[in-house]
Amino acid sequence: MTASSMLAALADVGRDPARGGYSRPVFAPAELELREWFVAEARRLGLDVETDRNGLIWAWWDAPGRPRTNAVATGSHLDSVPGGGAFDGPLGVVSALAAVEQLQAIGHTSDRPIVVVVFPEEEGSRYGVPCLGSGLLTGTISADRALSLKDEYGDTLAELLDRNGIDPARVGPDPDAVRRIGAFVELHVEQGRGLVDLAEPVAVGRSIIGHGRWKLRFEGHGNHAGTTLMSDRNDPMIPAAQTVLAAETAARAVPGARATVGKLVPVPGGSNVIASTVDVWLDVRHPDESTLAPLVAEISAQADRLAIAAGCRTQVSCESYSPAVHFDPDLIRRCREILPTAALLDTGAGHDAGVLAPYTPSAMLFVRNPSGVSHSPEEYAEDDDVDAGAHALTEVLAKLSATA
Repeated sequence: MTASSMLAALADVGRDPARGGYSRPVFAPAELELREWFVAEARRLGLDVETDRNGLIWAWWDAPGRPRTNAVATGSHLDSVPGGGAFDGPLGVVSALAAVEQLQAIGHTSDRPIVVVVFPEEEGSRYGVPCLGSGLLTGTISADRALSLKDEYGDTLAELLDRNGIDPARVGPDPDAVRRIGAFVELHVEQGRGLVDLAEPVAVGRSIIGHGRWKLRFEGHGNHAGTTLMSDRNDPMIPAAQTVLAAETAARAVPGARATVGKLVPVPGGSNVIASTVDVWLDVRHPDESTLAPLVAEISAQADRLAIAAGCRTQVSCESYSPAVHFDPDLIRRCREILPTAALLDTGAGHDAGVLAPYTPSAMLFVRNPSGVSHSPEEYAEDDDVDAGAHALTEVLAKLSATA
């Protein structure tokens, strides 16, 4: 099967009638259906499938009895942001399967094992921490912190994993699994307009800019909307809303910066109730890490001043931080030799390849997105470009796996 036909087969899984696009939180029914689909497809190709103690799925193509070391790994994730597009995550998974199928069809033999990996909770849409699966695998997030995370329903990650057959007591860094990977190449839909302007279907990734997520809690005094005079209020929604605007102003003043509030949760959340607390999630990114911290500090200080003016209090906590990642220069060079017309691009989005990069040579391939939009139903890739991306990945896997 081609990558585009595989992707079309998933088109009805996790559609979100309210938001549009797709909502596939980790271990929710839609994501579980995709995980089952992946296992079935991998077994159809004769791959040896295992789910590890952190919930990652590994599908191995290798000779029986061969040591699983120095493997060429590829793959991505199956979860999505709320109301996300059809390509972010699944494109990398279906392209990996299509590449293996194509290599099998041409009788490819290799000196190195090939493994397709599916990472859980890459988007962080359920627990607020992106790249949670790869973070647990590498130890960049502690098991204790991860297991205690709660979703909007109050379920901890420990409870969710246990319900899905994964022992929480065994969750955590798995250096033996990481050591099995000799190189990792993740294919992903482009999340911007670089390839449209370059008139190319595929690019090689060079770096990921530094980024993080911060939670700002505004604490006030909950009360009745109709009986509380404006002069008597300590309404945390006011400084929360003002901080959203302050973050935009601060980021616009710094070239290359991005600051986004995509989630705001008032408690108790009634339409006729002055909130007692308001939680605001702030995403800040900049190519220069030395600029990122002062920008976050400025926004936090403004939040504190605005809260005091409204008779409220603030708490700021860092939920995740990913420093700038520069992919392996030698692996980039080899990918560009294999794909001589491919452009070289940086990205402002985080990926599992970025988490793995400090531990094993890693690189990325991007497939053209003519809309330039991602994390939205408007995210798009033409079938021809999808298949061109899978073909490029096939070429890369063939060359990398042919050398021990």
